[in-house]
Amino acid sequence: MCKNTKLRFLLLFLLLVTLISGCGNNQKDIFQSESLETEKSDTEAASEPVTTESATPYCSLEQAPITDDMAVHFLDVGQGLSVFVQSGGRSLIYDGGDRSTSSYVVAYLKDQGITDIDYLISSHYDSDHLAGLIGCLNAFEVHNVIGSDYEHDRKLYSSFMNTVAAKGLEVQHPSVGTEYTFGNGKFTVFSPASIGTDSNANSVVVKLENGENSFLLTGDAEHNAESVMCSSGLVLESDVLSIAHHGSATATSYDFLKQVLPEYAVISCGQDNQYGHPDRDTMDKLYSMEIDVYRTDKQGTIIAISDGQKIEWSQEPCNDYSPGDTSDTGTQPQETVDSAPVIGESPIPEPEMKEDTSTGDTVWKSSTGSKYHSIPNCGNLNPDNATEISQNQAEAMGLGRCKNCL
Repeated sequence: MCKNTKLRFLLLFLLLVTLISGCGNNQKDIFQSESLETEKSDTEAASEPVTTESATPYCSLEQAPITDDMAVHFLDVGQGLSVFVQSGGRSLIYDGGDRSTSSYVVAYLKDQGITDIDYLISSHYDSDHLAGLIGCLNAFEVHNVIGSDYEHDRKLYSSFMNTVAAKGLEVQHPSVGTEYTFGNGKFTVFSPASIGTDSNANSVVVKLENGENSFLLTGDAEHNAESVMCSSGLVLESDVLSIAHHGSATATSYDFLKQVLPEYAVISCGQDNQYGHPDRDTMDKLYSMEIDVYRTDKQGTIIAISDGQKIEWSQEPCNDYSPGDTSDTGTQPQETVDSAPVIGESPIPEPEMKEDTSTGDTVWKSSTGSKYHSIPNCGNLNPDNATEISQNQAEAMGLGRCKNCL
C-alpha cells in the first residue's frame, strides 16, 4: 500500500471514531430537541382558529358552533307564515310570508350566515306563504324545492314557478310518508294525501325530528286534511305544533290535537289582523288541553333549539289565549271572553250544579262551555273534559245548543 493511501485511510478512521463518540454523547439532547419542536408545533396548531362550513349562528350577532342541535325559527312575518330551520350545517325554509315581509326573511337568513338553502318548501301557493320564497330563490343557492302538486290561479304562482325553472330546478311533489335526511335529523311528509280544489287543503305538512324532539309544520291545512292525517297511520305526536291557518277556527280540531298532543303551540299571525286570527274556538281548545302558547303577534320572532332530548326557547310562552278579535265569542262562555286567560291565571271555576232528577235527552258539556253537545267528541268539545248531563239540566244552566252537532 502506498504512503498516500495509508494516510487517507488513517484520517477516515479517526473521523469515524470522532463522529461515533459525538453521537453517543448528544443523542439524548437531539431527541429532546425534536420532542420540544413537535410539542411547540402542536401547541401552535391548537391555538389557531378552526373554521368549518357548518359553523353558522343561531341568532344574529351570535356565533355558535353546530352540534347535535336543531334550531327552528318561527319568523314574525305578520299575517303569514315562515319557518327557518338549521341542523348540522344544513338549512331549510318552510314558507316565506307575503310581499311586505319578503325582504325581512332574506335579511334574517343572511344574518344567520346563510348562503345555501338545502330545502325550500312551499306549503301551498297563497301569497301570505309564497311571496318570500321567491325572494329566497333569488338571494340564495337553493338545492331542492318541494311544493304541492296543483296550479294556483294567481300571478304570484307563475312567478314562483318561473323563478324555480330559471334556477334550473323543478318542484318536487313527494307522496305522504316520504322521508328526507336533514342535517342531524330528518323530516317526513304527512300531507296532502290527495289534491283537491281548495288551496289550503293542499298544504304540504311536514314533521321535523331531531332525536326525541319533533315539530309539526302544518301550513294552512284544515279539518278535512287533519282527519285524513289522523287516519293515515303516521305518528302525529309532536312536541311542537305550528298551528294551521294562523289559528283559524277551520283548523286544529280536537281529534287532531289528541293525536298530536303537543306540549307547545306556535301561532303565526299579524297583530290586529283583519281576519280576527287566532279564533276563540282554537284558543279555547289549546287552553282546555293546557298547551303552552307562543304567538308571533305578541312576541315577534320565536326560536326553539332542540338538542335531541329537550327544547329550549328564546323566550317564555306568552300563554295569551285571547282571540285576535275580542268580540269573538265562539262557542265558549261569555265570562271567558271578558277575561281571557293568560299565563299565571287560574282556570275559571266550574259553576256549582245541583242534582237534577228530571228526565231528558243525554247531552255533554265542557267545564267552561256555554253550549251543550249531542256527542262527546264534537269538534268544539274536548272529549276528555266532557261531562254527561241531561238536556233539561243544560237548559236550566243557561247553556245553548252547539250549532255544529245539534
